[in-house]
Amino acid sequence: MTYHPFFIEGADRPARWLVTCDHAANTVPPFVNGGTLGLPEADMNRHIAYDVGAAGVARELARLLDAPAILSNFSRLVIDPNRGEDDPTLLMKLYDGTIIPGNRHAGHEELQLRLNRCYRPYHTGLSELAARQPDTVIVSVHSFTRQLRARPPRPWHVGVLYAADRRLSRPLVDLLHGESDLCIGENEPYGGHLPGDAIARHAIAYERPNTLLELRNDLIETRDAQAAWARRLAPILQEAARRAGI
Repeated sequence: MTYHPFFIEGADRPARWLVTCDHAANTVPPFVNGGTLGLPEADMNRHIAYDVGAAGVARELARLLDAPAILSNFSRLVIDPNRGEDDPTLLMKLYDGTIIPGNRHAGHEELQLRLNRCYRPYHTGLSELAARQPDTVIVSVHSFTRQLRARPPRPWHVGVLYAADRRLSRPLVDLLHGESDLCIGENEPYGGHLPGDAIARHAIAYERPNTLLELRNDLIETRDAQAAWARRLAPILQEAARRAGI
């Protein structure tokens, strides 16, 4: 079976929205250590390997927005597409207290292999989708774990991340704060965007309106929960865009 580093759903959908999911899969391609990073299945199925539940939310959100979605098909531990090519965390050797055996001795040649076979094709596909319309709005869907090892629990249900461009994120945060049952993190559990990350590269560099959503992964473990969150978020995003005048 031919390996594909990303999937696109709804490429011909007409909406100006573009939904991305950088950490959609825990796949280790066959050309990377024979298809394994040397971690047990339990570790490959938790947040260190991919954003649990994010792919299902992204797919359904894109469908509801009548927009295309692009989803990665390689684990963030293979190489992280939400990092710049010069970021030291691009290829992680230790994550949340877990050593990644398959990355322990990965050097420049291995890094280039993963860049060329996984990272760069994904970004080419994303770039082409983003350029399909002159007024694209990018929504990046991620998830986060409720508690990192030896850290306090995280209280947020949803985080909205943004950097300099607040056009969409500001009204989105305000609308989400209006949902009385939700604890909303503004640039939580992470702070804004990183230089050279996917949003910086495909949205900020082209002055495209954007936002990054972080959903707590214990809330989106099932397909029904993923669909429910997508149904909840789609009209809120549309209203945020209306209020932003974009």
